[in-house]
Amino acid sequence: MPQSPIGPELQRLIDLLAKMPGLGPRSAKRAALYLLKKREPVMRPLAFALDDAAQKVKACSICGNWDSIDPCAICADPERSGAVICVVQDVGDLWALERAGAHKGRYHVLGGLLSPLDGIGPEELNIGGLIARAGDDAVKEVILALAATVDGQTTAHYLTERLEETGVTVTRLSQGVPVGGELDYLDEGTIAAAMKTRRPA
Repeated sequence: MPQSPIGPELQRLIDLLAKMPGLGPRSAKRAALYLLKKREPVMRPLAFALDDAAQKVKACSICGNWDSIDPCAICADPERSGAVICVVQDVGDLWALERAGAHKGRYHVLGGLLSPLDGIGPEELNIGGLIARAGDDAVKEVILALAATVDGQTTAHYLTERLEETGVTVTRLSQGVPVGGELDYLDEGTIAAAMKTRRPA
């Protein structure tokens, strides 16, 4: 059996890169070769940034956003409205809404969607924290900005029922979000239109 031309250190780099979303084995090899060719301008700064992020970036104890401070910059911003909480599946969706400039209130990251087939129930998501936050008298509305997928619809229905006990108004994104669409892949104009035309859940 011929010996592999790829040494163990390089193979480890390729294997780790291949675990990234959108990168398969071939793309990981190309990325590894690119990094090695651009060692000083790209690879070393990337290694430093990865180590720095691993040490300093953490989930906000209030909303679940990723930041190097806790509470995160959004939760700590006195200019943002505390009366409206926008619920998203993951941090990528929060960033998408921020890019669109469509929401000036606070956020709550669930950390996923209910999915019985995948064994993801309410206990696996940050739902308890949302109910506790929604129970605050200052909170008047909770926007469910979840994907228009089966799991997204299931999660929205469950949250609507749970939030009834808090007395807050529960709304959902309306036009602009296609069935089967995910927020992180939508353009800013579509997200802004969906936010403006939200409807009761």
